[in-house]
Amino acid sequence: MTTSFQNSPNDLQAISARQRLFFNKGLTRDVHYRIQHLKRLKDVLLRYEEEICDALHRDFRKPAYETELSEFLIVLLELKSLIKNCKSWAKPRYVLPSLVNFPSLSKIYKEPFGNVLIIAPWNYPFQLVMAPLMSAIAAGNTAVVKPSELTPNTASVLEKIITEVFEPGYVDVVQGDAGVAKALLNLKWDYLFFTGSSRVGKIVYEAAAKHLTPVTLELGGKNPCIVDETAPLELSAKRIVWGKIVNAGQTCIAPDYLLVSENSKDQLLAALKTELQRALGPAPKESPDYARIINQSNFERLKSLIEDQQVVYGGDADASENYLAPTILDMGVLDPKIPLSELPEVLQQEIFGPILPVLSYKTHQDIQDWIEKYDKPLAVYLFSKNKALKNKVLNELSFGGGVINDVVSQFLNPRLPFGGVGNSGLGAYHGRHSFDTFSHQKSMVYKATWLDLNIRYAPYSKKLKFLKRFKKYF
Repeated sequence: MTTSFQNSPNDLQAISARQRLFFNKGLTRDVHYRIQHLKRLKDVLLRYEEEICDALHRDFRKPAYETELSEFLIVLLELKSLIKNCKSWAKPRYVLPSLVNFPSLSKIYKEPFGNVLIIAPWNYPFQLVMAPLMSAIAAGNTAVVKPSELTPNTASVLEKIITEVFEPGYVDVVQGDAGVAKALLNLKWDYLFFTGSSRVGKIVYEAAAKHLTPVTLELGGKNPCIVDETAPLELSAKRIVWGKIVNAGQTCIAPDYLLVSENSKDQLLAALKTELQRALGPAPKESPDYARIINQSNFERLKSLIEDQQVVYGGDADASENYLAPTILDMGVLDPKIPLSELPEVLQQEIFGPILPVLSYKTHQDIQDWIEKYDKPLAVYLFSKNKALKNKVLNELSFGGGVINDVVSQFLNPRLPFGGVGNSGLGAYHGRHSFDTFSHQKSMVYKATWLDLNIRYAPYSKKLKFLKRFKKYF
């Protein structure tokens, strides 16, 4: 049975020691042992499917369809891929040997780091625990999981699942608040995987630096969505609205704000309103397909962002159930010369909610100058048929990943590495990239003994001329 700890430092020290003892047994170095547990995990997940959906609905009214699509299905597909490919991904890989090492062979071995700490967020509380956990296990590590305390029902189901599949020391669950997370970060781990805000990510990175622990930081950012005059506006609006309202906008790769050509702004605003009504009806609060804000503090933060702004759609709120309607703000024409600190708060911070500020632009250079006001975003989206603009966005802007003529869908291809850059994250995962993230690549050279070239040995004086002549072949 996997034990859950609350906040005792002694308990946390005990779990850390237990993890090291388990890893040192060497059981997880056996790929068949890993696959056996991954298969068991798949069976248990399928049995808990309805309970997972129910837990997420109780935590913040997440629709069952969204849970299936954005949490359960993604996890299940990734798990099946790990089971299928784990053995081949774990095999040593031959690489071409270096000429200066002749005669030799060279190999790269995939080695588990050891004891991994995974700190998960609340916005996708099932998927963002299970996805890194499964990959850490596939790569041969042990793991401690800290689910978010803001989604207690989901955290409870996760603990039951993990308890049923893994023995103590292999995977352990630690429940608790930010104080517990801080206590965990004070301990020494072999790898840290954190998903959350950039602010907390810096704290995690600082804690990891004390032990020189490698990390993956999956953070967020101010993700721009650009719509130019060549884009099909109705289809663009349909895709943008979906990406913004799924999970009530509480998605790190959701479009944060729109930059739209001044010639298309009025038409796009009309199309966005039409699509919102089609998707959620005239009363989004009554729709079974719309989630709630996670808690009161986030609700109050979001509500304050729309105060004194020009609301062109939505704006309704109900504090009793943390409901905030999908809201569109008309922010006028962007001016790249205005310092970031002088902009309205909704244009300064990552929104992480169902609010969509819309600004119009005049030139493509205005777009670049505006986006570069901010730290590098996790995602950039562009709706356009203009090849020059596509090339400008791709080649002149730095961001984690993106999509042309859609939003969010870069996350759905497991063959693409998912991660940020700069303030939006460090490292990447998904698919094989996840396996590699949780594996140390150990380089080995096998030097033959049947020949030993004398060129590298002292004395050197008579060999320098030959070396200078030889280096032109490198």
